[in-house]
Amino acid sequence: MEAVLSEPEAKKGTWGPVALEKRRERTRNHLAKIAVRRESWIKRNRYYYELLSRLLRFLVEPNKKVLSVGCGTAYHLAAVTPKEGKAIDICLEMVDIARQRNPSFEFAVAFPDKEEFRKVFEPSEKFDYILFNNIGDTVDVLQALRNLKPLCLRHTRLLVETYNHLWEPLVTFAERAGMKVSRTEQNWLSTADIRNLMKLAGFEALETHRIVILPKYVPLLSAFLNRFCARLPLLKRLCMTQVVIGRLLPPPVPKEELSVSVIVPCKNEKGNVEDAARRIPQLGRQTEIIFCDDQSTDGTAEEVLRVQSLYRDKDIRLERGPGICKSRNVWTGFDAATGDILMILDADLTTIPEELPYFVDVIASGRAEFVNGSRLVYPVPKGAMTTANMLGNKFFSVAFTYLLGQHVKDTLCGTKVLWRSDWERIKPMLGSWGIKDRWGDYELLFGAAKLNLKILDLPVHYQERIYGSTKMTRVLRNGLIMLKMCWHGFVKLKLGY
Repeated sequence: MEAVLSEPEAKKGTWGPVALEKRRERTRNHLAKIAVRRESWIKRNRYYYELLSRLLRFLVEPNKKVLSVGCGTAYHLAAVTPKEGKAIDICLEMVDIARQRNPSFEFAVAFPDKEEFRKVFEPSEKFDYILFNNIGDTVDVLQALRNLKPLCLRHTRLLVETYNHLWEPLVTFAERAGMKVSRTEQNWLSTADIRNLMKLAGFEALETHRIVILPKYVPLLSAFLNRFCARLPLLKRLCMTQVVIGRLLPPPVPKEELSVSVIVPCKNEKGNVEDAARRIPQLGRQTEIIFCDDQSTDGTAEEVLRVQSLYRDKDIRLERGPGICKSRNVWTGFDAATGDILMILDADLTTIPEELPYFVDVIASGRAEFVNGSRLVYPVPKGAMTTANMLGNKFFSVAFTYLLGQHVKDTLCGTKVLWRSDWERIKPMLGSWGIKDRWGDYELLFGAAKLNLKILDLPVHYQERIYGSTKMTRVLRNGLIMLKMCWHGFVKLKLGY
C-alpha cells in the first residue's frame, strides 16, 4: 500500500532553505539551456547593449582590476577594458563560452550568495571595480553583497545593474513574444530597495544612473529619447535599466597615522603669509604648509622665506607658481605635496585656518572622500561677499548639485580637501572638460563626481579679508565663465555616455 505523506512532509521541498536552493538550481539549469543562444540575443539587441556598454565605460576607469559577478558571456567585463579581469557566474556552460571569447580573463563558477563564492578568491584579493550584473537572478541579494565586502578597497566602487521595476510588464511581454531572451523568476527591485540592501550590507549608495527609454533603434527618435530625455530629472525615472553605484563604508583612520599637506595659493598676499603660518594648526601626524607664490609683485615669496626661517618648528615650503591662473598654481602645490591628505586654504584667510581640523576629522572618519567648504551656512559679515557673488553662488549651488549628483552648496569656496591618491586619479582629467577652469574648483568637483567620490559639504565661517584685495572681480564675466562650465559639465557628466 502506497504511503501517504502528511501535508508538512509534502511541503518540505517548497518552503524554507530548500525552496531557495531549488530556485538557484532552476536558474542555473535555465541559463545552461540558453547559454549557446546568449551571444545571438546580444547581437539582435546590439543597440541596447552598446548603450549599456557606453555607460559602463563612462563609470569604470580603464586599465583597472575589475570583477564581474553574474558575468554571462563576459560582455560587460570586456566592454570596460580592464587591466585584470575576473568573472564569476553560476552556470558552467555560460562560463565556458565566456572563457573562449575572453581567454585573458580569469573565470570561476559559484553562486554569489553562498559560502562557495568566497572560496574562488585569494585571501588578500581586492578589486578597483565590481560589476554586479542584473541582480534579478540572485536569490539572496543581501548575502551576495556581504560576500563582496572582503574584496573591496577604500576606493572600490560597486556597480549594481538591474531593470527598472516599472518595466516589469513590458519586459515580461517581450520575453513571451520572443523579443527578449527568457528568464526564470526575478527580483524586481526599486532603487530604494537596492539602496536599502546596500546599507544593510555595509555599503553606501552614491548615485543612480538610468538609461534607455527606447531599447530599439529608431533613427533620430532613439537618439533624442536615450541621449537627451533620459538625462532629464523626471523623465529619467522612466528608463529601462538602472545602475546604482556604491562604496564600502570604510573604517576610520586614526588621525595620528595621517600626514597633511596644506596648499596656500598666493598672489600678492604678503601681509597674510605670517598669519597663515602661525594660525594653521598641527593636523595629523605631520603637517606641511606649502605656499605657492604665483609670481607676486609685492614680495610675497620673500615673505614666505622670512616666515620659514622664523617658524622653524613648522614644515613650511615655498613653491613657484607659473603665473597663469589660480588653478595652475594649486596644481603646482598638489604635485609638490607629500601628505596623505591634500587641503587648499586661500591666502586671504577669509576661511578661518583654525577650522581646518574639522576637514581632517571628516575625511579620516570615512564619511567623505572629498570635503567641500561651504561659506553659505553661517552669517556672512557685511562686506565679505558682494550681493552679486552671493546670488551667483546660490544659483550655481543648485546647478552643480544636479550635475554632480550630490549636494554641493558652495562651489567656489577655496577650502577643499581630498586624498592625494584620489588627486592622482583626477589629474589625468585636467583640461578635458572643454573649457579652461581659472580657479580649479570645478575641475576638482567634476573629477570627484566622475570618479563617484563621496562629496560632503562642511560649513565654515567666512570673514572679510584684512590685507590685499579680492581677485574675484568682473562679476558678470566670471558668471558667464561659470555658466559655460555648467554647460560643459552637463555635456560631459550627463550626455557623455
